[in-house]
Amino acid sequence: MGRGRVELKRIENKINRQVTFSKRRNGLLKKAYELSVLCDAEVALIIFSSRGKLYEFGSSGITKTLERYQRCSLSPQENAAERETQSWYQEVSKLKAKYESLQRAQRHLLGEDLGPLNVKELQNLEKQLEGALLQARQRKTQLMIEQMEELRRKERQLGDLNKQLKIKVSLEMSSLEAAEGQGLIRGLPWLWSSSVPSGSSMFPMHTSHPSAAMDCDPEPVLQIGYHQYAPAEGPSAPRSMAIESNIIQGWAL
Repeated sequence: MGRGRVELKRIENKINRQVTFSKRRNGLLKKAYELSVLCDAEVALIIFSSRGKLYEFGSSGITKTLERYQRCSLSPQENAAERETQSWYQEVSKLKAKYESLQRAQRHLLGEDLGPLNVKELQNLEKQLEGALLQARQRKTQLMIEQMEELRRKERQLGDLNKQLKIKVSLEMSSLEAAEGQGLIRGLPWLWSSSVPSGSSMFPMHTSHPSAAMDCDPEPVLQIGYHQYAPAEGPSAPRSMAIESNIIQGWAL
């Protein structure tokens, strides 16, 4: 006898319903697998039993197939927004992973969290630290050399400035000495003055009067450069007066 047609309605018998679910579920999963292999199709199958148990099959992965389904089922605007959201989500995931990797590398360089590292990783870390130390020393040496060159350049500039200042001071001192010499010469105009008649003296002379000589006692006299001659009579009288003019009284000294 042939197999009869089964009426499509809910099976009331719980045992028969469970047996039928198991048989048809396995057949459905088998058909989905055959379809994906024979036709090179991307098939995703999700089954939940009446008790809430999950059964699934995905030829390329359930998550990947569902994402593709969402992209295809959305409108163009929603699809673009979804793609942008997905791209931002992937970018954030990459940056987060990179940030965690950098933090872990920083802790390793600081000598922290070295427990999970093996011998090879520790050797690589040691080489990195040695290379960083060498570069730091080279940079320090370069900076010190540059600072020394800058100090030498400033020293040369200050030396040149000092020489210029010395020359300037010397010139000013020479000009001041010349000005003082000219002022001293100008302060003594009588040395070159021609207004003074020859044979006359620039200093005032005190002549003695006969009346004063009669009233006062005679004082000692000082003769400079001439011998004392006795007064003569007649024509020699003016000469004797001229001689007396060169005699300075003691009280005038």
